[in-house]
Amino acid sequence: MSALPPCPNCNSEYTYEDGALLICPECAHEWSADAAGAADAPVIKDSNGNPLADGDTVTVIKDLKIKGSSSVVKRGTKVKNIRLVDGDHDIDCRIDGIGQMGLKSEFVKKA
Repeated sequence: MSALPPCPNCNSEYTYEDGALLICPECAHEWSADAAGAADAPVIKDSNGNPLADGDTVTVIKDLKIKGSSSVVKRGTKVKNIRLVDGDHDIDCRIDGIGQMGLKSEFVKKA
């Protein structure tokens, strides 16, 4: 017997198949079996809720102090060609005049 994934809505383990759909008898949620694996990848979003992707251009929405330095990344600074990474900082980038840096996605908006 193959193990079916739990319900993504209520985490019930009593899911069953009905054709191409998986159904949860507890909350009546229906989803496709193909979409079950695609939901595992986290989507990184900016401060406005727009999804970000590698190579995007973003704008800093708040003055950010740089740890261990007296420099500040000013509000309105445009950052081109971002790279999304895992960890406490979601974005790796290069900022003109400062250099390589990690940013949190909650402090940027998509340009």
